[in-house]
Amino acid sequence: MNTLNIDIETFSSVDLKKAGLYRYVQSPDFQTMLFACSLDHSPVHVFDLAQGDLLPAPVVSALFDPQVIKWAYNAGFEWQSLGRHFGLSMEQLIAWLPQWRCTMIQALYCGFPGSLADAGAAVGLPVNKQKLYQGSALIKIFCTPKKPSRANGYRTRTLPHHEPEKWQIFKSYCGQDVVAEIAVADRLAAFPVPDWIWQQWRLDQISNLRGVTVDMPLTQGALACDETIRTDLMAEAMELSGLDNPNSTKQLIAWLEEELDEEIPDLTKATVAGLLETIQGDRAKRMLELRQELSKTSIKKYAAISNAVGADGRVRGLLQFYGANRTGRWGGRLIQPQNLPRTSLSMLPMARDMVKRQRIANIELIYGSVSYTLSQLIRTALISAPGKVLLSADFSAIEARIIAWLAKETWVMDVFATHGKIYEATAAQMFGVDIDLIKKGNPEYELRQKGKVATLALGYQGSTGALINMGALKMGIPEEDLPDIVQRWRAANPRIVDLWYALEAAAIETTETGRPTTTHGITFNLAGDYRYPEIYFLIVTLPSGRNLFYSRPHMTVNRWDKPSVGYWGVHQEKKKWMPLEIYGGKWAENITQAVARDCLAVSIERLEAAGYQVLFHVHDEIIVEVNKAGAENDLQRICNIMGQPISWAPGLLLTAEGYISEYYKKD
Repeated sequence: MNTLNIDIETFSSVDLKKAGLYRYVQSPDFQTMLFACSLDHSPVHVFDLAQGDLLPAPVVSALFDPQVIKWAYNAGFEWQSLGRHFGLSMEQLIAWLPQWRCTMIQALYCGFPGSLADAGAAVGLPVNKQKLYQGSALIKIFCTPKKPSRANGYRTRTLPHHEPEKWQIFKSYCGQDVVAEIAVADRLAAFPVPDWIWQQWRLDQISNLRGVTVDMPLTQGALACDETIRTDLMAEAMELSGLDNPNSTKQLIAWLEEELDEEIPDLTKATVAGLLETIQGDRAKRMLELRQELSKTSIKKYAAISNAVGADGRVRGLLQFYGANRTGRWGGRLIQPQNLPRTSLSMLPMARDMVKRQRIANIELIYGSVSYTLSQLIRTALISAPGKVLLSADFSAIEARIIAWLAKETWVMDVFATHGKIYEATAAQMFGVDIDLIKKGNPEYELRQKGKVATLALGYQGSTGALINMGALKMGIPEEDLPDIVQRWRAANPRIVDLWYALEAAAIETTETGRPTTTHGITFNLAGDYRYPEIYFLIVTLPSGRNLFYSRPHMTVNRWDKPSVGYWGVHQEKKKWMPLEIYGGKWAENITQAVARDCLAVSIERLEAAGYQVLFHVHDEIIVEVNKAGAENDLQRICNIMGQPISWAPGLLLTAEGYISEYYKKD
């Protein structure tokens, strides 16, 4: 097939980062200003649409020719923007989608960073930082609105004739992006994204385009309540401390150190929580409570909804395909549905109504903290359209099922094949008691907590620290009991322990010898492109046939002074391309989560094929919208579909449970 590589530059008064792509392109003043393209890797042409250029007939023909594949970096942007440019309906836009491919997804699939500049550097392309800064500056000049002032002649945007020399540079910059995108694609051509992954990407684009209805009265009420209580809390904090800005970490630390006569290292969430449990002094304690209230970030999600909601009351673009490029899991965008607080608040309908009416005094009387109440309700701002309901179906303990299936830990698989009480069964295995005794009212029931935290924390070679992070101490388990829990869990799950070491040994053997190694249905292999030294991978082939890529594998020494595999990847916290280490438990975690991702993708495809429209999904949970009539049957059918066997995972038993609601929540 022929290829058309594209890059465009656009203008919209809507902030793309805050409002998302759909709101951005639907702005009345949206404009495609520059169109750069290369047909079959021919020299790049830049068409100045802002100054009257028209796209030639051959280019327009290629754009809509099914035999010409359109490539772009972050192709969803070009797809939707050009759809708006040509006045396509949503149906026409979706029909056009199979002709598109995304070089960013190609980079993410191979484990590289998401931005064009970072991906280019990672694959070995020369990077001119000065040009990057210049490009960002030009985008700010020409692609974003301006605040009117005397200095700029009170204009609201900069047009080409206002800055003609910079505009010519901008045109060149647009063309160079096509060159860079082609170069990245060329360096990764030996490792193409499989067609079935592209189909998953297309379904993701369609889900993002559908969006989900939002409860604007709740959103507006939450924002109004937050503004009121923040004003009151700030006033109280200023009066109590005498500080000009109690939100200043530096000022507050200095005040607390003087008040408590002790050194305060920082004011992170964990530090503040720890201080509240130990400090003496009402003034300091109250200031820390105020700090907690003022630092809650969940209210920002209401602001994100307000920014992103479209004219039809729906918010779109909540998911990023291949957002986690080590496992291929989806990432969250805009309101970040992957990290919304759980809804453990009682009497949700009453709380929602009070927030809509801005009854702050009533909220404080019944629920205590207004900030906490608002954070609890953020999920419920996502609602069904009139006459419809949301169905949420969630895989049950999918990671525990998958790691047991990979390891052939038969007793765990038997639990899931029968009663499914994995926490009780784990406790029974660990402590050698009859599972029938681990029930409420019996002394043995306290063992369930240990079985639960061990199941959740220890499957990926975690130790006492993992138990603490999972909340063991908050569950009332004494710290001195934790090493015993670790040892008992490992003794009860010997095949999972074997899985850790087998995966690590296979990775080391392949890295050292270059020979493929297979263990537990997982194959490790080395591959590269001899033309480019940076394109060299340790490839992990999953049961689904999907590959995970670990760039530039090499032998190193890990934090425990043991030989292990190192590779280059994006650090999760630092967001930098840098050397990373990996060990047996981390191999098990990456592979288990990647298999869970593939199970989710299969279910999404099956649900779409069955006529259900997936609105979004969160981790292992899928949310669809259906008519109220027949919703119970639909929920049962959806759970059944998610529990169907998967051809590439014989013996893996999956089940799903769900609920019906007019708003999203987390039971």
